[in-house]
Amino acid sequence: MNTSEKLIWLQERTALGILETEPLEAIAQVIEEKVIPENERLFEEETPPDALYILLEGKLESNSKDKNNLTFNCGLLAGAVINLQELVLDELTKCSVTTLSECRFWIVPAEKFKELIAKYPQIQTAISRELAQEVAQLTSALNNEQERSIALRPYLVTKAQRGVVGTSRYAVKLREQIREAADTRESILIFGEPGLEKDNIAALIHFGSDFRRQPIIKVDCGILQTSGADLFGRVGGKPGLIAWLEEGTLILNNIQETPPELLPKLAEFIETGIYKPTTREGQPEPEAYNNQARILIISEQTQPIIQKAVDKTIKAPPVRVRKGDIRAIVEYYISLYCRQEGIRKPKVTPEALRRLQSYDFPGNLKELKSLVERAIVQADEATELTEEIFWSADTKKKRFRFNLLNAYPGLRKFLRSSWYPDWINYGFTLSAFAVLIAILFLGPQTRDKNFGLNLFWACWWPFFLFLFPFLGRIWCAFCPFMIYGEVTQKLSLWLFPRKLQSWPRHEAEKWGGWFLFAMFALIFLWEELWDLENTAYLSACLLLLITAGAMICSAIFERRFWCRYLCPIGGMNGLFAKLSMTELRAQQGICSASCTTYQCYKGGPQKGEGLETNGCPLYSHPAQLEDNKDCVLCMTCLKACPHRSVEFNLRPPGIELWTTHVPHGYEVALLFLLLGGVYLHRLPEIQEIIKLQLDLNNFWQHSGLSLLALIIPAVIPFAAYGLMQMFYRFNCYLKKTIYQRRNLIKPKPFVELAYGYLPLILGGSLAHYLRLGLNEAGRILPVTFATFGLNGASLPILIAHPAVIAFLQGTTLIFSTLLTVLLTQKIARQPLRCLLWQHLASIGLAATMWAIIVSP
Repeated sequence: MNTSEKLIWLQERTALGILETEPLEAIAQVIEEKVIPENERLFEEETPPDALYILLEGKLESNSKDKNNLTFNCGLLAGAVINLQELVLDELTKCSVTTLSECRFWIVPAEKFKELIAKYPQIQTAISRELAQEVAQLTSALNNEQERSIALRPYLVTKAQRGVVGTSRYAVKLREQIREAADTRESILIFGEPGLEKDNIAALIHFGSDFRRQPIIKVDCGILQTSGADLFGRVGGKPGLIAWLEEGTLILNNIQETPPELLPKLAEFIETGIYKPTTREGQPEPEAYNNQARILIISEQTQPIIQKAVDKTIKAPPVRVRKGDIRAIVEYYISLYCRQEGIRKPKVTPEALRRLQSYDFPGNLKELKSLVERAIVQADEATELTEEIFWSADTKKKRFRFNLLNAYPGLRKFLRSSWYPDWINYGFTLSAFAVLIAILFLGPQTRDKNFGLNLFWACWWPFFLFLFPFLGRIWCAFCPFMIYGEVTQKLSLWLFPRKLQSWPRHEAEKWGGWFLFAMFALIFLWEELWDLENTAYLSACLLLLITAGAMICSAIFERRFWCRYLCPIGGMNGLFAKLSMTELRAQQGICSASCTTYQCYKGGPQKGEGLETNGCPLYSHPAQLEDNKDCVLCMTCLKACPHRSVEFNLRPPGIELWTTHVPHGYEVALLFLLLGGVYLHRLPEIQEIIKLQLDLNNFWQHSGLSLLALIIPAVIPFAAYGLMQMFYRFNCYLKKTIYQRRNLIKPKPFVELAYGYLPLILGGSLAHYLRLGLNEAGRILPVTFATFGLNGASLPILIAHPAVIAFLQGTTLIFSTLLTVLLTQKIARQPLRCLLWQHLASIGLAATMWAIIVSP
């Protein structure tokens, strides 16, 4: 390359092109060409420059120790002139320069270049003029940056508070979503409940992106001007935040609080990335600008117009679905607070952690953090944070509940022991039931001489009807039907090893309730028409038929299929158990956070405190129970649980009926069948009251009257509901306008309101059997002697006076009627006047029961 070619190259490709031709030609004449290999250091920082370097080919990298000036840390390409300013101003080098590849240079030694500067003063003048222009530009840029900093400072987010803590699938998914969002410039909607630190998620997205050195600001949409001038600026006025932000990130916090007039304009800006400064009335249409900023939106309520505008949505999971992360989050908050305060870190007891996991935290992370910090302060430098310190961590579902297992450790110990119920069932009930059946078949056939008949009708029925409001389906835990079913299941598997069939759940849920309804109806008719109460062998046949059903189902299906879906006695027990003042439940938070084996449901070997079991016999997970219908209180789950999640709670009687209850048509049918059963048992009294001259010894007349007794009482609730509907429609007809009709209260569906009659039906059934329980049950000793042909006339008896029996029967009916009215009000949650006809029906039914049960 000759001198003229070098001159042209210097003029066109380097910063020396600002010089006149004469000095530039002088430089071209003295330059020397040199090749330097890869990874070679040209010179060190803060050393006298040894030459002027002009890069012809290759790549260089400059580095500086000055962390406040990052402009020295950069790459250099062909045409770069190195050490020009240092040689002209006689300064030390400001950075170190290293070759990244093999480089070819034109070099002018320092001494020769200084001679040229002395010979041609215009070199120094031109360079100084160029430096002055750069200084002016830097000053202007600095002033602009200061204005930008002042404008953005009130909204600036300096850093992300923390990462996403936890290892649950929700935490893992959220971290993945944050990483994916950080790799794009898309607009993101971060949606979730209050207290989830959604602004921190936005900060994590920004600081994880390539634009992390750009500013990030957070603007509360509730304080934005209606015109949007804060964001978009004004024509002829100050720029808006978007203009100042440039390539930074804008967080629009609480988008749901945006002024309605601004929301469409904001949605259009998010969708198109184009905005216009606001104008005053009469001003021309402003120029449109392209947005360079990243938009992140935070919302706690759905905003369809915004959801359509954004490119992507991230839903922040609430704490209640991240129970498995609570331990890690609590530990993090404890470490953070103790480090800030300089105090010793306390430990969280397992009981306290279980309590936190059982709470749903409506305030989410914000509430959890506050709760942890307050607990540390209250602990007053204690080494442990106990359950009592987290006193406010309670759920609405747990309100009005009292865990008997915590209050009485001895009860927990007994219910987890082998005595309950296995030893009782297989050591006593199994053989006692066989003896009872033998006595019913072989002994005298009347109730006054047969111990088994007296025990079944005079003792068992009133006792367990009385027990339903206290312990629900407790009878099913000791039921001999299913004990023989379990024996059959074990023997059949031993004799014929095979896999038992899974439950046909869909068909059983659809038809099982109607099957047991039909079975109970047939039992009622058989009991009445063949006088089972006073015929021992027929009562034995009834018991054996139910036992046979349990044995057959147990030989075919796994676990207790008969008990769950088909047993008529179990159906009645499950219905009345809804009124119980006790319940067996599990803490959902502990189950979802700590449990991975579900041994209470599936069964399994011993694990920690949990014992080896075969799992729930009714396939009911205690954490998913919403009522008492599908829990037989066998306590298998209590024995299997290694986390102490299972609770046996004292609660307001029947609370599930107005909280979590789901009505079913077959349950309502059984409910009214049981209502009819109260009247079926008192046919002679009904005949006497209404002066019927039917011969109950005649099978067909007896059958017809029995069917009417089962059906007619159910007509009264239907008629009452029909009147409620009729009055509602009549009022709708009178109200001419839609606005007036809105004030009318529509009756709840009949299938829901029908459960309000449940206390009355239980009370009527108990009132009927009180006569047997308080009279004939007290003669059990002489009846037992008579069973074996002995004379027990001198043995003591314990019976109540007829007046006492009548008083207790009447009190039971009055109390159950009041409970029926109260329960109906709780279920419906409507004014008393709207339910007047149902209350009158309840009172009417109670009055008729009084007439046929108490008055005689």
